[in-house]
Amino acid sequence: MTEFTHTSLGDRVAYDRYGIGPALIFVAGAGQFRGSDPLTSVTAESAARQGLTTIVYDRLGRGESVADGALTLEREIAAIAALIEVAGGHAVLCGNSSGCSIALAATHAGLPVAGLALWEAPLGPENGGAAEWSAEVSRRLDEGDLEGAQVYYMKDMPPEWLEGARHSPMWPQLVAQAPSVRADAQSLAWAESGPHSSLFADITVPVEVLIGEQTQPIMESAAESITAAIPGSTLRRMPGANHSWEAEPMAAELTAFVMIVG
Repeated sequence: MTEFTHTSLGDRVAYDRYGIGPALIFVAGAGQFRGSDPLTSVTAESAARQGLTTIVYDRLGRGESVADGALTLEREIAAIAALIEVAGGHAVLCGNSSGCSIALAATHAGLPVAGLALWEAPLGPENGGAAEWSAEVSRRLDEGDLEGAQVYYMKDMPPEWLEGARHSPMWPQLVAQAPSVRADAQSLAWAESGPHSSLFADITVPVEVLIGEQTQPIMESAAESITAAIPGSTLRRMPGANHSWEAEPMAAELTAFVMIVG
């Protein structure tokens, strides 16, 4: 059953909580929310059965986390802070895609994060163009061009992803919640604003970087860059393809990681 919490900035966040044990919070990437992403909920339920408290939430501006105005990275980090409080004061974050850069930024901001599990982080190199791209996404959002912002956000993804999305029954929903990708774009721009060795220098919690057995080159290079930048971090290749994991192996891996660090 949906629960709600409020952030320090006044936003209301909707979430599901499963199980009892060390806490794991799933940070979704662009477009995902509980109603459109059963895979994350199934994974969370499985991990809860293995001894964790797991939290799956709707990012601001998606699903039941209704929010207005500019949905900035600052507001998204405040949402994670509120959920960590719900979880008991500290938690491991599992970032999914651009949720990885949000989770990294939240840790960099000093939130009480116990560890990071990062699934297929699409981080580009320093000064790789994300700052200009993020600014254009925000410009279109500020002008009320939600569809234009959503299309521009997806412009560098495999073409079939955008084509499939535009012909999906979910496209109107994606367009309606386009304001929420501002935080994704801002976090990805932050992750390109300097060398990872500098940006992530103050991240001292355990980090596990995860990629699928079949993945995109950007995920491979980003995974290698993150693990090189954060001492003690590990890189694992998991069952998965097309940017999606398999629920049971992922739940088992996340449970083992959280039990060690959480």
